[in-house]
Amino acid sequence: MRFLIQRVLEANVTVEDKVVGEIEKGFLVLIGIAEDDNETIADKCIRKLVQLRIFEDENGKTNRSLRDVDGSLLLISQFTLYADCRKGNRPSFCKAGNPDKANALYEYIIAQCQKEIPNVQTGVFGADMKVSLINDGPFTVIIDSNDIS
Repeated sequence: MRFLIQRVLEANVTVEDKVVGEIEKGFLVLIGIAEDDNETIADKCIRKLVQLRIFEDENGKTNRSLRDVDGSLLLISQFTLYADCRKGNRPSFCKAGNPDKANALYEYIIAQCQKEIPNVQTGVFGADMKVSLINDGPFTVIIDSNDIS
């Protein structure tokens, strides 16, 4: 599982010219789900996400979490985070989870995040989405389930 996290001042996602998710200060999270991912792996990534301290404190140090700043989440499914570009010029997405399984895990991630963070917005799984954001910093980090214990 991969979470690409962007610290934002604001972000939104539209589907067919309608805003379906919108936040102010918080994290825009692009979520990639692999075929072998499960709820246990999702729980580890979610725990890391909500505890991630990348907001500045009163001393200008990145020492505050999403909860500490009353931040919001915008969660977007993004199977292309599992693009394999090693061969040729056309990416392969063989490592991405099948859509039914990925959607179930995406919905699980949303539900678990809603237990932790008061304002959780989402995109629409499998839809053609347009994502807009003002990246704060810019500050972008990746959580890869293979790298956390």
